[in-house]
Amino acid sequence: MECPECSAEVLDGSADCPHCRRNLWNVRTSGAFRKLPMALFSGGGIGLVALLLCGGLLGFQLIPALLRGNEAEHRAECQSKLRLIALALLNYQDHYGVFPPAVTYSADGQPMHSWRVLILPYVENSPMYHSNRMNEPWNSPGNLAITARMPDFYACPSNSQGRETGETHYLALDGPGSALNSREPVRVEDLVDGPSQTLMVVEARHSGVHWTEPRDIDIRQPHSAAPDGLSSFHFGGFQAALADGTVRFIPENIDPQNLKAWMTINGGETVGDF
Repeated sequence: MECPECSAEVLDGSADCPHCRRNLWNVRTSGAFRKLPMALFSGGGIGLVALLLCGGLLGFQLIPALLRGNEAEHRAECQSKLRLIALALLNYQDHYGVFPPAVTYSADGQPMHSWRVLILPYVENSPMYHSNRMNEPWNSPGNLAITARMPDFYACPSNSQGRETGETHYLALDGPGSALNSREPVRVEDLVDGPSQTLMVVEARHSGVHWTEPRDIDIRQPHSAAPDGLSSFHFGGFQAALADGTVRFIPENIDPQNLKAWMTINGGETVGDF
């Protein structure tokens, strides 16, 4: 190599120039770095830096795909949970001849228990159901001790905190004209609009409802599909279980009147598609 100070030839690897005593470390390292890219990309192959760069770029590109994959998996699992709930509601109806009421009441009209407790025997959770004290309200100390841990199928998998807090993400549609009407039992024969066009249970993000709490959605109140009304942790809308046992994804931009038509069993409305 050549010394940049005195231009004398110096052996490669020398720490100092033997002629002018110039320190050659910076010269050697800068020269090495100048040659580094060519060395890494030479020979027709891809060098280490290229691999790292490509790997980093590929990693950033894969992150959205991985997130989409996780969400697709969570959405499919959420759909399975709602399908299980819908099947339990139908099995309850087969046994009693009517769908369960969204809320049960005491003789003096006080809310007592939720449909989420009533269908436990139909989702292979009979021990918790039979341990529950049905003659006491849902929030009595004895009942809260029994129901402290929410069954997994009442929490959307896209919210990892749901099961730990006991906050359910699945609410029934209650009120006059609903399938789970708390005041007037409903039979399959009463579904004039058709089971495949009648919503029973919907997603509600941040519902604030304990899973055994007798509180759901009153269809007499105005509702929207986003973002603070009927909603979910899934992008673009929410999922709902229908009276025929199917589950459908309802877009957040659905027309409110169309949504209202899907909530009732015999409104005679023109029910449009999603």
